[in-house]
Amino acid sequence: MISVNGVAVEFSGETLFSDVSFVINENDKIALMGKNGAGKSTLMKIIAGVQSANKGSIQRPKDTVIAYLPQHLLTEDDCTVFEEASKAFGSIFEMKEEIDSLNKQLETRTDYESEDYMKIIERVSELGEKFYSIEEINYDAEVEKTLLGLGFKREDFTRQTSEFSGGWRMRIELGKILLQKPDLVLLDEPTNHIDIESVIWLEDFLVNKAKAVIVISHDKAFIDNVTNRTIEVTMGRIYDYKANYSHYLQLREERREHQLKAYNEQQKYIKDNMDFIERFRGTYSKTNQVNSRERMLEKLEIIEIDEVDTSALRLRFPPSQRSGDYPVIAKDLSKNYGDHAVFKEANMSISRGEKVSFVGRNGEGKSTMIKAIMGEIDFEGSCELGHNAKVGYFAQNQASLLDDELTVFQTVDQVAKGEIRKQINSILGGFMFRGDDVDKKVSFLSGGEKTRLAMVKLLLEPVNVLILDEPTNHLDLKSKDVLKEALKNFDGTLILVSHDRDFLQGLSEKVFEFKDKRVIEHFESIDAFLERNRIENLKQIDLMG
Repeated sequence: MISVNGVAVEFSGETLFSDVSFVINENDKIALMGKNGAGKSTLMKIIAGVQSANKGSIQRPKDTVIAYLPQHLLTEDDCTVFEEASKAFGSIFEMKEEIDSLNKQLETRTDYESEDYMKIIERVSELGEKFYSIEEINYDAEVEKTLLGLGFKREDFTRQTSEFSGGWRMRIELGKILLQKPDLVLLDEPTNHIDIESVIWLEDFLVNKAKAVIVISHDKAFIDNVTNRTIEVTMGRIYDYKANYSHYLQLREERREHQLKAYNEQQKYIKDNMDFIERFRGTYSKTNQVNSRERMLEKLEIIEIDEVDTSALRLRFPPSQRSGDYPVIAKDLSKNYGDHAVFKEANMSISRGEKVSFVGRNGEGKSTMIKAIMGEIDFEGSCELGHNAKVGYFAQNQASLLDDELTVFQTVDQVAKGEIRKQINSILGGFMFRGDDVDKKVSFLSGGEKTRLAMVKLLLEPVNVLILDEPTNHLDLKSKDVLKEALKNFDGTLILVSHDRDFLQGLSEKVFEFKDKRVIEHFESIDAFLERNRIENLKQIDLMG
């Protein structure tokens, strides 16, 4: 359907990737994988037509519709949510307006034999053929169904988009893309700003209703559920696997084993020849053989081994003093912002060593509850930290709290105690800080890099209560694996807010659901809760038609 032909990109004389070619078929669901900086987003922008390649081309049939959702949006806020979402049908509405305008001209003009008159007839015919080939759609109903699926309430439809956070505006843009029913959907980290229910809805849409899809995501469960093909961008080239993410990991490991074997054999071959050259250089009878081997080594293409996998890195939180029996207790806790009630008379007691998850749609009060626990906001009722509770808190804005004047290494070195200090470089490497990165000042880091550094810092602090609010938004898959393993082994109390199901699974044995201004306690694992929630959510999707 769409062909990527010999695409190459260079930045400042450095090759990002070269001679990349592959075909996107009609119903392909492709995961675009690779480490941060490998060129995934750049390749996606080239396919979308918003960035040019240094070499190569993208070929697609006429009238192919490609819809692209970037990681970061620049949106204008001059209309309601419903009006903004309806812009998805803008080209159709414009087509209809042009047809109506041209037909009015034909009704009033009398120059039937003129060239202009014939051009109008040809244009009306061309537009009419295209317009009437589009199936009849109840546009308002489609917009409503999509917005509800993405987590909006009916009362939100008439609100100005300027009233919503960046994450919610991202959903509006995602809704516009889905409504266009494009031939190819390009999604760059689409789950970073949407809650679990909306992710489930999006999965169902992409699997059952979308045509071709290419997605970049650090959400394992999402890409496994959606994709059937994986293209890995690594070291300037691609590897194309007809497999979902989990199967791709196995195949990639096999590939690396073959590479390592071939690399070792080649290194032995090079060494043997170098030894021969050194031994017989200057020996007249061996001159031809020495020269021949030197020329052969010069032409030899050295086998490269793909990036080293650091997922084997394991961290343990440093030991902390034992807390009281109940590190967190809330009684009849209510929070209002003006006339808006976030939750009412919530009760919660979390025992020492318990690992719990806060789940619910965005805006239902998960982060507000955490702020109440941390004493950052006023509220009605009571909320107390128990005896000897030493809290490690990762807020969504944690990155902004780092000291800009310190280097990456100094930031971590300040909190590392004991034997763990010897592993600082390895730990930083596990979170993608390598080589000269460790000497960078915090002020020169990107938002994602600051988030990763804040996470490393937290991992090294001795605490007995951990509160994490959306900790994985800027972590790649390897970093998430390192963090998840550390949390599994953490012997203190954990409160976790996350919409990343793969990350959540296996991490908590109790769930507090925030829904309809209530906080509901579920005595079941997060895995059981998510499975039950998915089934119920999919039933609702079926009812929506």
